[in-house]
Amino acid sequence: MRMRVALAISLCAYAAASLFHHIHNAEYLAEYPNMPAWLTRMHVYAVWSAETALGALGWALLRCGYRLTGLALIGVYALAGFGGLDHYVVAPFSAHTATMHFTILLEVAAAGLLLIAVLGSVFKPRPAT
Repeated sequence: MRMRVALAISLCAYAAASLFHHIHNAEYLAEYPNMPAWLTRMHVYAVWSAETALGALGWALLRCGYRLTGLALIGVYALAGFGGLDHYVVAPFSAHTATMHFTILLEVAAAGLLLIAVLGSVFKPRPAT
Protein backbone atom coordinates (compact mmCIF):
# COMPACT_ATOMS: atom_id res chain seq x y z
CA MET A 1 0.00 0.00 0.00
CA ARG A 2 2.83 2.42 0.82
CA MET A 3 4.35 1.77 -2.59
CA ARG A 4 1.11 2.79 -4.30
CA VAL A 5 0.96 6.00 -2.23
CA ALA A 6 4.56 6.82 -3.14
CA LEU A 7 3.78 6.15 -6.78
CA ALA A 8 0.68 8.37 -6.67
CA ILE A 9 2.55 11.21 -4.99
CA SER A 10 5.49 11.01 -7.40
CA LEU A 11 3.11 10.81 -10.37
CA CYS A 12 1.30 13.96 -9.26
CA ALA A 13 4.58 15.74 -8.50
CA TYR A 14 5.95 14.90 -11.92
CA ALA A 15 2.72 15.97 -13.65
CA ALA A 16 2.89 19.33 -11.84
CA ALA A 17 6.60 19.84 -12.61
CA SER A 18 6.04 18.88 -16.23
CA LEU A 19 3.14 21.30 -16.53
CA PHE A 20 5.22 24.06 -14.96
CA HIS A 21 8.06 23.50 -17.44
CA HIS A 22 5.75 23.22 -20.45
CA ILE A 23 3.86 26.39 -19.51
CA HIS A 24 7.13 28.28 -19.14
CA ASN A 25 8.42 26.80 -22.40
CA ALA A 26 5.22 27.69 -24.27
CA GLU A 27 4.82 31.19 -22.90
CA TYR A 28 8.50 32.13 -23.31
CA LEU A 29 9.18 30.07 -26.42
CA ALA A 30 10.82 32.94 -28.28
CA GLU A 31 13.31 33.36 -25.42
CA TYR A 32 14.42 29.72 -25.36
CA PRO A 33 17.62 29.53 -27.41
CA ASN A 34 17.76 27.72 -30.75
CA MET A 35 14.24 26.35 -30.70
CA PRO A 36 12.96 25.21 -34.10
CA ALA A 37 11.06 27.88 -36.02
CA TRP A 38 8.11 25.55 -36.65
CA LEU A 39 7.52 24.99 -32.91
CA THR A 40 4.55 26.95 -31.52
CA ARG A 41 2.92 27.39 -28.13
CA MET A 42 0.17 25.00 -29.20
CA HIS A 43 2.74 22.34 -30.11
CA VAL A 44 4.23 22.59 -26.63
CA TYR A 45 0.81 22.30 -24.97
CA ALA A 46 -0.16 19.42 -27.27
CA VAL A 47 2.99 17.51 -26.33
CA TRP A 48 2.28 18.04 -22.64
CA SER A 49 -1.32 16.87 -23.11
CA ALA A 50 -0.27 13.71 -24.97
CA GLU A 51 2.45 12.85 -22.46
CA THR A 52 0.13 13.43 -19.51
CA ALA A 53 -2.62 11.35 -21.13
CA LEU A 54 -0.12 8.49 -21.32
CA GLY A 55 0.60 8.80 -17.59
CA ALA A 56 -3.11 9.04 -16.75
CA LEU A 57 -3.87 5.97 -18.86
CA GLY A 58 -1.11 4.10 -17.09
CA TRP A 59 -2.55 5.05 -13.70
CA ALA A 60 -6.06 4.04 -14.79
CA LEU A 61 -4.82 0.67 -16.04
CA LEU A 62 -2.89 0.12 -12.82
CA ARG A 63 -5.99 0.89 -10.76
CA CYS A 64 -8.04 -1.51 -12.92
CA GLY A 65 -5.67 -4.37 -12.17
CA TYR A 66 -3.43 -4.23 -15.23
CA ARG A 67 -0.37 -3.79 -13.04
CA LEU A 68 2.53 -4.30 -15.42
CA THR A 69 0.88 -2.55 -18.37
CA GLY A 70 -0.02 0.41 -16.18
CA LEU A 71 3.44 0.59 -14.64
CA ALA A 72 5.03 0.33 -18.10
CA LEU A 73 3.01 3.29 -19.37
CA ILE A 74 3.80 5.32 -16.27
CA GLY A 75 7.45 4.42 -16.78
CA VAL A 76 7.35 5.67 -20.37
CA TYR A 77 5.67 8.84 -19.09
CA ALA A 78 8.50 9.30 -16.60
CA LEU A 79 11.13 8.74 -19.30
CA ALA A 80 9.50 11.51 -21.36
CA GLY A 81 10.48 13.89 -18.56
CA PHE A 82 14.12 13.47 -19.47
CA GLY A 83 13.31 15.04 -22.85
CA GLY A 84 13.66 18.43 -21.22
CA LEU A 85 17.40 17.85 -21.28
CA ASP A 86 17.17 18.28 -25.06
CA HIS A 87 17.21 22.02 -24.37
CA TYR A 88 20.90 21.56 -23.57
CA VAL A 89 21.49 19.71 -26.84
CA VAL A 90 20.22 22.59 -29.00
CA ALA A 91 21.88 25.32 -26.95
CA PRO A 92 24.62 25.40 -24.30
CA PHE A 93 23.80 25.50 -20.60
CA SER A 94 25.04 29.10 -20.43
CA ALA A 95 22.48 30.23 -23.04
CA HIS A 96 19.54 29.52 -20.71
CA THR A 97 18.20 31.74 -17.94
CA ALA A 98 18.02 30.68 -14.31
CA THR A 99 14.25 30.20 -14.60
CA MET A 100 14.69 27.99 -17.65
CA HIS A 101 17.21 25.88 -15.76
CA PHE A 102 14.88 25.65 -12.79
CA THR A 103 11.87 24.46 -14.82
CA ILE A 104 13.91 22.03 -16.90
CA LEU A 105 15.79 20.51 -13.98
CA LEU A 106 12.71 20.38 -11.75
CA GLU A 107 10.91 18.36 -14.42
CA VAL A 108 13.90 16.04 -14.86
CA ALA A 109 14.25 15.52 -11.09
CA ALA A 110 10.55 14.77 -10.70
CA ALA A 111 10.72 12.37 -13.66
CA GLY A 112 13.63 10.61 -11.98
CA LEU A 113 11.71 10.20 -8.74
CA LEU A 114 8.70 8.86 -10.63
CA LEU A 115 10.89 6.38 -12.49
CA ILE A 116 12.36 5.19 -9.17
CA ALA A 117 8.84 4.73 -7.79
CA VAL A 118 7.81 2.77 -10.89
CA LEU A 119 10.84 0.51 -10.69
CA GLY A 120 10.23 0.02 -6.97
CA SER A 121 6.66 -1.02 -7.75
CA VAL A 122 7.75 -3.41 -10.49
CA PHE A 123 10.40 -5.13 -8.42
CA LYS A 124 8.75 -5.11 -4.99
CA PRO A 125 8.31 -8.55 -3.45
CA ARG A 126 4.83 -9.95 -3.80
CA PRO A 127 3.14 -11.18 -0.60
CA ALA A 128 2.87 -14.97 -0.37
CA THR A 129 -0.64 -16.27 -0.87
